Amino acid sequence: MRMETKSSSKVMSSAAMLIFFMLLHLQFEAIHCRVSHSKPTTYIVGDEEGWDLVISMEGWTRGKNFHAGDILDFKYDDQKFDVAVVNKEGHDTCTVNEGAKVYSSGHTKIQLVFGANYFIDTVPDICSGGLKMAINATAPPPF
Repeated sequence: MRMETKSSSKVMSSAAMLIFFMLLHLQFEAIHCRVSHSKPTTYIVGDEEGWDLVISMEGWTRGKNFHAGDILDFKYDDQKFDVAVVNKEGHDTCTVNEGAKVYSSGHTKIQLVFGANYFIDTVPDICSGGLKMAINATAPPPF
């Protein structure tokens, strides 16, 4: 009878190890799948209209959940418009602050940083006409 007990213990121990490694493998797979789904989202600013006065840019941002690392894809007529990354004061007053980055290629991709992100057109009349937006980028979704 003692032999059967030792054999049973070995079988139980082997089964427990097998279950442990299966669970470990499933956990690895779950983590791996989450990482592949946490890629940044790319937004085409203004959708089919692009970065243009024909739509409200502040309105375009409503209802969207922006995260740090997401990419804004600005498409615009480089003969009429540009894009500047400014601070809050620059956004509120339609002025290009010191240290602002100005883009004028007609197709600009900008990655959002955590927190407040401000964008304007550098021509004050165009900016005050609505070609500006403020986005608060939250932390990326957890892995």
